[in-house]
Amino acid sequence: MKAAIVSAAGELPIYSDFPAPQADEQHAIVNVKAAAVSQLAKARAAGTHYSAATQYPFIVGIDGTGTLSNGDPVYFLAFHSPWGSMAEQTLIPKESIVPLPASLDPVLAAALANPGMSSWAALTRRAQLQSGETVLINGATGTSGGLAVRIARHLGAGKIIATGRNRAALEQLKAQGADVTLTLDELPGALPALMKAGIDVVLDYLWGQSALDIMHAAVAGKEKTVRFVQIGSLSGQEITLHSKLLRSSGLTLMGSGLGSVSDQELIACISEMLHAAAESDFSIAFQMRPLSEVAQAWQEDDSRCRTVFTL
Repeated sequence: MKAAIVSAAGELPIYSDFPAPQADEQHAIVNVKAAAVSQLAKARAAGTHYSAATQYPFIVGIDGTGTLSNGDPVYFLAFHSPWGSMAEQTLIPKESIVPLPASLDPVLAAALANPGMSSWAALTRRAQLQSGETVLINGATGTSGGLAVRIARHLGAGKIIATGRNRAALEQLKAQGADVTLTLDELPGALPALMKAGIDVVLDYLWGQSALDIMHAAVAGKEKTVRFVQIGSLSGQEITLHSKLLRSSGLTLMGSGLGSVSDQELIACISEMLHAAAESDFSIAFQMRPLSEVAQAWQEDDSRCRTVFTL
């Protein structure tokens, strides 16, 4: 069968032949319909992510949509090397497969799953968002952050504050549910008043200086617990965090990602999010490319328009 294959660490995936999978009692064969490029899929393929496999060659891609042998539409997580999602067929543990709502386009579902899961898991499993609470989304102008605005609203957030670098993108988020939008330059000056008014949950897609500014403001507020959930690090991997920030206030710092949420809970989160997407507008920009073009499209991926490979 045809698949997108990495043969050694650091190599780009190529479209080539790979042995077809064989089902067993614990695994099912999925006939793949669509699989999206994500930063996680790229990092695992490059061997730079903490969850990356060490077995070569392997099929790239961490998730996708397709059908079972009986024709049922499904979404699946493909974390077990060498069986990634970007192949005509793949072998998936049965517990990593969930039914796909019949009304949801499988290509859109493949585009939505990874960015949607990031905020759904952070809000429901890590921060345990309560109805009416205020959520600050730091780095909301990317695909995941923008989708987080709509997901937070769907899950009952009372007020949503969105930050980012792109003013035009922030303005668009106002029509999607954001109550307050701030550029990263405006954020430090606005934080004291925002914290006084009350911020309950922070979803941080950036890390770096803006994350540190938010934590300092949360500590200055003192009287309120702020649940800070770290999801991405587009502004850098490291910050200088003084221990007193965690000792002298109600600031609660946690992460959300592979390892902090179990595979079973991730599957449950994605299933919940996809069923919500079948009834709510969680649509995002994406482009379809045939898997045969993986070598070219892999490096052309745009963070504001997801690339979804189709078979």
